[in-house]
Amino acid sequence: MTEVSFHFNVPDRMAYACRLLRKAVRRGAKVVVSAPGDVLARFDKQLWVFEPLDFVPHVYARTGQEPAARLRDTPVWLSEQVREAPHHEVLLNLGNELVDGFEGFARVIELVSHDGEDRQAGRARWKHYSDRGYEITRHDVAQEAQP
Repeated sequence: MTEVSFHFNVPDRMAYACRLLRKAVRRGAKVVVSAPGDVLARFDKQLWVFEPLDFVPHVYARTGQEPAARLRDTPVWLSEQVREAPHHEVLLNLGNELVDGFEGFARVIELVSHDGEDRQAGRARWKHYSDRGYEITRHDVAQEAQP
């Protein structure tokens, strides 16, 4: 069954996601990042500039465009349609909606910020997973950041 993790109280979802992806890639993980297209476009740009000397290899797989075959082994894919991704190890959700096809991944990571709307959407996703028997791991980023 898919392992689900929620990271709560994330101050900046995109910056946190960049650091999370950098760590995942260093450990050899393959990650698909899902969100609406406008969010993925902003995140793609952020990945290019987030660390000047530490590039996170990624492919932005736009809906309706097939990336070149040589890019299929790239460890990070940004995609609205996760079922089309070449790997299904880890799914990182940057959107506020449940990702269609999440159950095909070994692990799902949900990020929830301080924002009221984001927290409400996060609660709805938590309830969806919980109601279906998924075991959920909770990470409070605010508490983990304290000395």
